[in-house]
Amino acid sequence: MSAETPRRIVLLRHAKAEWSQESDHERPLAERGRLEAPMVGRRLADTGITFDLALCSTAVRTRETWKLAVHEMPRRPRTVYEERLYEASLGELIALVNETPDEVGDLLVIGHNPGMHALADALSGSGEREALSRMGRGGFPTAAFAEVEFTGPWKSVEHGVGRLVEYWTPHD
Repeated sequence: MSAETPRRIVLLRHAKAEWSQESDHERPLAERGRLEAPMVGRRLADTGITFDLALCSTAVRTRETWKLAVHEMPRRPRTVYEERLYEASLGELIALVNETPDEVGDLLVIGHNPGMHALADALSGSGEREALSRMGRGGFPTAAFAEVEFTGPWKSVEHGVGRLVEYWTPHD
C-alpha cells in the first residue's frame, strides 16, 4: 500500500451496557444495546469500507457489540481482541494504532469512552464542518462512531493528522 493512499480508522464506542453487579469489564449489553449494535453494523456496511482489521476491547460489552454488528457487514475483517483497549488513555490508544501493520488499509477500533471520543477529537485536525460540530456538541454516545481519514503509515498517526469524514450515532 502506497504511503499516499488514504487510510481510514473508524472509532466505535460499544453499544449501551447494563448497570449490573458484575465488574465493569464483565458488564453485558442492555436491551437497547442489543438493538443498537446491529444498527451500527448496517451503517458501517453502508459506508462501503472493507476493514482489513478490527481491534476490539476484551470487555463483554465491546465483544457483544462487535458480534452483533459484524453480522450486518458484507465481510468479516480479521479481529484481534486487545486487552489494552480497556481503560486505555489517549496516549495508549495512539500507541496501539501506531502498531498497526502497514498492509492494513482500513482499521476499526471498538472501545470505550472517554478514549474513543478523545482519540477521534485528537486525530481530527480537520473535517466536515457538520461532523466536527456534531461530535463536539453531542459527545460520543454509545454505539456512535467517527471515521477519520489520513495518509501515511500507521506509525505516523498523531494529533491532528486526520480529517473527520463522518460522525454517526444511532439517534441521527
